[in-house]
Amino acid sequence: MVIGVCTLELQVPDSASLKQKRQIIRSLVARLRQQFNIALAEVDHQDSWQLATLAMVAVSNDLAYVQGLLQHAVDAVEDGRHGLVLLDYSIEIL
Repeated sequence: MVIGVCTLELQVPDSASLKQKRQIIRSLVARLRQQFNIALAEVDHQDSWQLATLAMVAVSNDLAYVQGLLQHAVDAVEDGRHGLVLLDYSIEIL
């Protein structure tokens, strides 16, 4: 069994309140869950208006599949259509 964990550091430049940030993040999480069938959660910066840290997890028996899936999810966030700026990310395979 292969477990892949990806941590995303995001900036939400259009956010003027926590409510607005949470709405943007919730929308992103729903899209990524639907499109890639991965688990996501906001794991840090919950009280910051313009920063967010998301963790994504994928489980499979194929290492290449997990790496590719997480990289495609990162690319989907990085394209900029969600009004977010990807500051940094890391992928770990367990």
